Amino acid sequence: MEMEIARHDWTGMRCGCGDTAAHLVAELLQLTEDGDERASVQAGLEHHVWSSVVLWEPALAVTSVALAALAEDLEPAARLRFLDLLQYLVTGEGTDRESAAEGLDLPERCRSAATQGMWLLYQEVMSTRSPGLAGAAFEVLTVIEPDRARLARVREAAAEWLPVCCRTGLCDDDFDGGDRM
Repeated sequence: MEMEIARHDWTGMRCGCGDTAAHLVAELLQLTEDGDERASVQAGLEHHVWSSVVLWEPALAVTSVALAALAEDLEPAARLRFLDLLQYLVTGEGTDRESAAEGLDLPERCRSAATQGMWLLYQEVMSTRSPGLAGAAFEVLTVIEPDRARLARVREAAAEWLPVCCRTGLCDDDFDGGDRM
């Protein structure tokens, strides 16, 4: 994860708060620490990387960092924070004004980047670590997986440990992504 963080020019990105995105590095690293406070993802990164209506310039870099974090051996609470973060990013609906003026579609770019880590998400679903982790990973997959038949097969195979909303398909309705790639 630290290698992925180092790949990005955080000081060259404009954060949602109007400052550079350099302060996000500490926030991302803090997500790996012990603790079970899911709200820390929202408190530290909301209105800096995403809001309910827009993604800001750092969103794509944060997506790649979240995927790198999921490739590491993190405590369950930290894994859940990164899965939650990834879900906020792939369900984004709009792009900040400056990035849009440059022709960037940040929600689409974040979903596309997340597909590169799709197998990490499938591994999380099938690991049976916990229903919460499996469900969070599955919910991200409902947004980014273009092969709906594969998603249905995984839903059947993991039905015993997926939360009810994932087993029944209710979480599929949370995001209407049109043709989903």
